[in-house]
Amino acid sequence: MKQNIIPKRLFTASCFALITTAMTFAIRVKLEMVFNQDYLLTLEEIGYAFAPAFWGFTLAMMIGGFFVDLFGMKKIMNIAFFGHLTGIIVTILARDYITLFWGTTLIGVANGMVEAACNPLVATLYPNEKTKMLNRFHVWFPGGIVIGGVLGFIIMDFMGLSWMILAGTLLIPLLIYGFLFFNAQFPKTERVTSGVSYRDMIKNCFQPLFIFMLICMMFTAATELGTTQRIEVLLGKSLESPILILVFINGLMALGRLYAGPIVHKLSITKVLLFSAIFSCLGLFLLANTSGAMTFLAAAVFAIGVCYFWPTMLSFVSEKIPESGALGLSLMGGAGMLSVSFVLPQMGKLMDSNTTGSELLLLYAYIPAILIVAFLILHIYVKTKKI
Repeated sequence: MKQNIIPKRLFTASCFALITTAMTFAIRVKLEMVFNQDYLLTLEEIGYAFAPAFWGFTLAMMIGGFFVDLFGMKKIMNIAFFGHLTGIIVTILARDYITLFWGTTLIGVANGMVEAACNPLVATLYPNEKTKMLNRFHVWFPGGIVIGGVLGFIIMDFMGLSWMILAGTLLIPLLIYGFLFFNAQFPKTERVTSGVSYRDMIKNCFQPLFIFMLICMMFTAATELGTTQRIEVLLGKSLESPILILVFINGLMALGRLYAGPIVHKLSITKVLLFSAIFSCLGLFLLANTSGAMTFLAAAVFAIGVCYFWPTMLSFVSEKIPESGALGLSLMGGAGMLSVSFVLPQMGKLMDSNTTGSELLLLYAYIPAILIVAFLILHIYVKTKKI
């Protein structure tokens, strides 16, 4: 029987799934000070309670990446839906470290399953427009953070309502993507349809270029997500409502990713990554040395820097190492989130020991500085080898 696959419906559903994922990141930012001030958790404890959002994400992506070809993308998305649903409910009920930890873990696993299924789904639906459509799909990561950040400001800061109401808003995009995916027909992954064997897929995930990109992914993700997840604390002394900076950064990122196609086509993937590292490093330096309204200018530079990191790293692997398949995309995303799970508790520990936000931002600027060198080498390698 011929499958009735509707690309637009599947792509729209994928976007709402990513919105759900991204909103959890923005809402978590607002919950940090609630659990610190109202429930008396230390910033280090909160860092460990939030870490499963990243290592749970990693674990789910790696497991999902291995099994997405065997069980199909639809089953992986079913796991994501029920993980999100239970995780949101547990988080709303959380009042201590343990409950917060398990709520975050369930959500982290669900978020990872979304990436494990939707990245290869988009690549399969649009094989001739991978970079363009992966960037458009990933518009909704910063886009979802903007939505969550604005809701956080309105519900908690402006209206003075409970954080539980804010957490409950996650159910809206969850139900939308659940409805759109329900009874929808999914295609087989690009790796399966192209005839690349499972063995060859695994083999390509252990080649030197892929491992190099995997390491770089850890640094790019730490630069973007490590900073934005702790923006309330990092900028709390230089700005009255740091959540607005989070909204501003991600709003610019969403616009940038929406129009990524012509930019990547004009500059090439490696040049985009190199310029991203330069602007990220400069942005962190400026954020550490500005205050008040000037913080928005520094944040704009940082946003330009981190805007293309995540989707362009995935696009590079999908285009330059296509035989790595769904597993390659999952390992890349998983490595990025794993790095952030290590970074967050250490950031909390430093802040508990009275390291200022400015000092931490300056220290953090060394990460994209390393990436400048790495991506310069990558650019020369790709140009020389004509990959």
